[in-house]
Amino acid sequence: MLIDAFQHFFNNYADYEYPLASSQLFLAMLGMGALLAPNDFLLEIKNPKGLAVGFVFQWALVPLIAFALGEWMPIPIGLAVGLVFVAAVPGGTLTNILTLYGRGNIALSIALTSITTVAALATTPLLLQLLVSQYLPEDFSMPVGLIARDIFATLLIPLVLGMWLKSRTTTYYAAQFAKWVIRLSLLLVLGIVVGSAGSGRLDATTYGVIGVVTLVIFALLVQGSAVLVAKAMHMTSPDALAISVEATFRNISLAIAVKATVFPAQPGVLDPIGDGVLFVALLYGGVSMFMTLIPVVIHRRMRAGESLSNKQ
Repeated sequence: MLIDAFQHFFNNYADYEYPLASSQLFLAMLGMGALLAPNDFLLEIKNPKGLAVGFVFQWALVPLIAFALGEWMPIPIGLAVGLVFVAAVPGGTLTNILTLYGRGNIALSIALTSITTVAALATTPLLLQLLVSQYLPEDFSMPVGLIARDIFATLLIPLVLGMWLKSRTTTYYAAQFAKWVIRLSLLLVLGIVVGSAGSGRLDATTYGVIGVVTLVIFALLVQGSAVLVAKAMHMTSPDALAISVEATFRNISLAIAVKATVFPAQPGVLDPIGDGVLFVALLYGGVSMFMTLIPVVIHRRMRAGESLSNKQ
């Protein structure tokens, strides 16, 4: 019976993906909110350098890196357009969990996620028009209603609710609540990865090894550039980690939603560009997770070592 249940899940994964993704986002932001207070955001606003650097880096440098890499690498045009699609969406809320685990600046991470997600209503269609307009349908329009609804339902409401819960209980109980809610959200992320793989949507052989290599290079270039910019701006390591994670790990669910609007799937009709965009979006979710975990784990151990030294 368990095997039949998994088979049903894999065969009908497309029907489960959006509910899983939405639930994961809601739980992640609920847990994050339970660890924050309004003053955490006020501190970022009063010292906006981190927000300014992260915003400009994410909406200017990352898309340019994606466009240049697509032009330079010998990859199909669908993959090149897919790179721009991934770079034209904001960071995903999983960046907040990764930043928290890596002991980065979580308030800056959530502030960046919130601001860049709202800004995506304007920046995403603008970037697509500037960089890949020749491949977009003439009647292209951003799914503003869908994005606005998702921002409100899966980011703002749970964040405020989590902060309200923290104000109504002790710091200890709020932290315990956040820990288990975040663990549940990670379990749903695992379900998304397993479902995508089991349903055959993550077939790297479709575009060959060069597609995977290109995505790895893209993630490395973004991470390396983020570190260099952070050092040039004399930012702290927790701030640098927050910006690097936010820029590397993108909102894949939004990229897929935009793809479905711009290049809707047609039964029995192959779409080299649309299929390439979908491949990049799905595969980059896994690649960026792996690539992001490396600096996250390193920074976590570094901060743990600093804390131990201070105690001694």
